[in-house]
Amino acid sequence: MARVIFYLERALLGLINLSFMLIPRPQPTREALSDCKIISHRGEHDNRRVCENTLAAFSAPAEAGCWGLEFDVRWTRDLRPVVFHDTDTQRVFGIDLVVSQVSLAQLQQRVPQIPTLEQVVERFGGRQHLMVELKRDELGAYAERSECLREIFSTLEATRDYHFLALQPELFDLVGFAGANACVLVAEFNIAELGRVARERDYGGICAQYMLLNSAMISRHQRLGQQVGSGFAASKYGLFREINRGVDWVFSNHALKLEAIRQESLRHE
Repeated sequence: MARVIFYLERALLGLINLSFMLIPRPQPTREALSDCKIISHRGEHDNRRVCENTLAAFSAPAEAGCWGLEFDVRWTRDLRPVVFHDTDTQRVFGIDLVVSQVSLAQLQQRVPQIPTLEQVVERFGGRQHLMVELKRDELGAYAERSECLREIFSTLEATRDYHFLALQPELFDLVGFAGANACVLVAEFNIAELGRVARERDYGGICAQYMLLNSAMISRHQRLGQQVGSGFAASKYGLFREINRGVDWVFSNHALKLEAIRQESLRHE
């Protein structure tokens, strides 16, 4: 069922992106273009030649000058954090393996493309802003895992170098060392509820698909000093729409294309 929802969501986003692509939008001001922060969602990937959430997927947007990288963190059975979205490796790699049921050594033996969190932070931390999405599981050991994350991010500064993302507020208990301002909720169709939670707990902000965000929501959070991210622009006019709406972060599965559009627009401004 989760995979069906995933592909239905992708199809809906494709239709919305098509409509945004065909509706002309005014070019943002030079200042807005300069301030625009494009974030590569799971890296530049097609899941054929380059798989999502891999070092290869992150390298291209980093080299192109994209401001940020978004990726997901799951834990192996021996409590080692790895960068991967799904609970199992079937969708991306065609291998029937549940991440939380194997050790890191077993995972790397079967699916060596999956990087550890340490590898990603060491290679890209301090160069690109890291948007680190925490995924829910039933492994427990919160104190041990929190200390592990604190150590991995110890050389970076929260909010300047990274934010933590989560669909469930309770996951932020793992990253208390970073402070509430480094925590950003990701809303699905519960954006009104999570927006209220973000405001009440003084989180750093909220992210949602652009079809769920409206101008009033964006202004409400920004008046409180919170930041707002939207996904997933895929075209020139889609990008211009989000910049003109004043969102702080633009998440995209086509970050290379959008970054090239931003830079070209700046040259001709």
